[in-house]
Amino acid sequence: MSSRERILGRVRRALADVPGDDTPYERAVSRGYLREHGERTVGETVDLLAENLADYRAIVHRTDAAGLAGIVAGLLAARGASSVLVPPGLDEDWLAATEVTRVPDRAESTPGELDRVDSVLTACAVAVAETGTIVLDGSPDQGRRRITLVPDHHICVVRVPGQVVSSVPQALERLDPARPLTWISGPSATSDIELDRVEGVHGPRTLEVVLVE
Repeated sequence: MSSRERILGRVRRALADVPGDDTPYERAVSRGYLREHGERTVGETVDLLAENLADYRAIVHRTDAAGLAGIVAGLLAARGASSVLVPPGLDEDWLAATEVTRVPDRAESTPGELDRVDSVLTACAVAVAETGTIVLDGSPDQGRRRITLVPDHHICVVRVPGQVVSSVPQALERLDPARPLTWISGPSATSDIELDRVEGVHGPRTLEVVLVE
């Protein structure tokens, strides 16, 4: 049996329970997936998000709205950052406690210019507790996709509990598939070469997530 025949055989077996009429596949096959795994309170969902973020080696901070500016200033100072990349729609109050130079998100910025920025600060579109994932959708408070992929240090603010969902299906309901979605589960890392974990290859080496209640 050739590889082609083997693959086509698998396709036929996978479609064996699909009616032989012209009913669209998405309506012909029942998809009774769980929308979330287990029942959790809002607080437990947020705790699960923090736990899974940390499991992916993101650094998690928790604060209230009044303490956010102080947290951001402290993170930039601890990093020794002299510049921070700022999306156009970011709330200026988040940077009210620091004098670090703001670098605007510009279409004409080169990769080299972005690489020289010490940190980037963004909001997010939604956060998924069960997978420890932050999703960006290019909204004004998140900026272009590349600004969170080139700089080595990303601070991402998640509003709690409004932006936190339990599962990926719940997150997809909130997202516009036509937007440039970036799904982030911890800092960039790969183990492709000799199974040695290397961070910072495809994005920031350090991801800090601030959960703001």
